Amino acid sequence: MQVMDALSTRLEGRIVTLEPLGPWHDEPLWEAARADRAVWDWMVIRGGDSPELWARWFGYMRAEQGAGRIAPFAQIVGGVPLGHTSYMNFREHDRSVEIGNTWLGSAAWDTGANVEAKYLLLRHAFDELGLYRVEFKTDAKNERARRALAAIPAQFEGIHRRHMVVRDGERRDSAWYSLIDEDWPEVRAALEARIDRKLTSAG
Repeated sequence: MQVMDALSTRLEGRIVTLEPLGPWHDEPLWEAARADRAVWDWMVIRGGDSPELWARWFGYMRAEQGAGRIAPFAQIVGGVPLGHTSYMNFREHDRSVEIGNTWLGSAAWDTGANVEAKYLLLRHAFDELGLYRVEFKTDAKNERARRALAAIPAQFEGIHRRHMVVRDGERRDSAWYSLIDEDWPEVRAALEARIDRKLTSAG
């Protein structure tokens, strides 16, 4: 639990702030989720489809958080909770963690929020916690997410066939990506440059 406590800390950027998930995020995140049901097409649960599915998704995140298995965050853009992401599958001996359970309402697309959220999570993992590896996985058919991971750039490691059962019993192939500590200095500089360009163009 001590390690998860270290992972679960407020991370503040210039575009997005990641706040450890709390019960007060339930209603505003539901508003964002139901306004953008399409962002749930690739999630394990289609949490934007109904209050019941939302309660199932949010309850699961909070239960996993309480059990110390994930460190979830609300993504705050312009003072408004517009999405979620988390650290998960932490392996202490291997000094490795996964970033996942990520969704972001379309109101925050093309603002740089997704790029900066990844940057904040990676910087905390590598620079502050001294981890060796960060993993990502997504539905192999989710081309938008795969382009975003390749643009970090994270290393594509292959497809795990029929890796998960999702949504209404659909069998999912998962595409895996990673960064290791040796990659991080170059990736950090590239992400910082992308964030600076986005802020300059927005200004």
